[in-house]
Amino acid sequence: MSKHARETIMKYVFMLAATASIMAVLLICVFLFWNGIPAMAEIGPFNFLLGRVWAPADTPQLFGILPMVLGSIYVTAGAIIVGVPIGILTAIFMAKFCSPTLYKILKPATQLLAGIPSIVYGFFGLVVIVPFVREVFGEHFGGSGQSIFTASILLGIMILPTIIGVSEAAIRAVPDSYYEASVAMGASHERSVFWAVVPAASSGIMTSVILGIGRAIGETMAVILVAGNQARMPTGLFRGARTLTANIVMEMGYAAELHREALIATGVVLFVFILIINLLFNLLRGRKKY
Repeated sequence: MSKHARETIMKYVFMLAATASIMAVLLICVFLFWNGIPAMAEIGPFNFLLGRVWAPADTPQLFGILPMVLGSIYVTAGAIIVGVPIGILTAIFMAKFCSPTLYKILKPATQLLAGIPSIVYGFFGLVVIVPFVREVFGEHFGGSGQSIFTASILLGIMILPTIIGVSEAAIRAVPDSYYEASVAMGASHERSVFWAVVPAASSGIMTSVILGIGRAIGETMAVILVAGNQARMPTGLFRGARTLTANIVMEMGYAAELHREALIATGVVLFVFILIINLLFNLLRGRKKY
């Protein structure tokens, strides 16, 4: 077989792989919107999105997902506050300050964090973090320890390997000339790293943050174990809440008819959230590049 023939074959193989990826996304979109939009229309868009009560067993049935929307936002925001600064600073340390000996320990450790199943994280949170929060903060703020605060800490830990890995790769991809030029102008090592190298890697660092947000907002099993899962409006940082993903998983097993369709519509809202986050990221990255 000639070189040209092999290149032609591989071209179509790659095209087929790309088409399969696009088709998978399209099929997911069609399934979600085909099954979710009619339910949203039957319930009423405002009643569904802004309703404060989720009571599928009542008569009449009430399907308000505002408590779950706020629960997802609060938990994800808390995970960002916990995980993003630690992850980015760890990536900077590993890329520019860490000794080779210590790096051989830290790198496999962060990669191991990425390989731990979410249910194991959930058990760790339930056995370790929940009692700690209950004993330390329960006396002053109340609560059982299963709360937005606990879920935020756990999700902050879970998104660390994503943020660290992508951010470190982005920092290492910056040409050495940036650092060398800064040092040549009299800047210290620390100042050169934080004012020359890190800004040049900001696009990759932002990508890591977006991936971390996607991991946090889509996490289910770990959140179910530590968040409290009350389908009500969040009333405080140390009170329980239910996220969109937890709502789907907990009730899909016995849901039927309109209840089932309302859960699929919840998945539509979650899917739109992810699309909005990626769109905002692309707009921000394009504006920064401009």
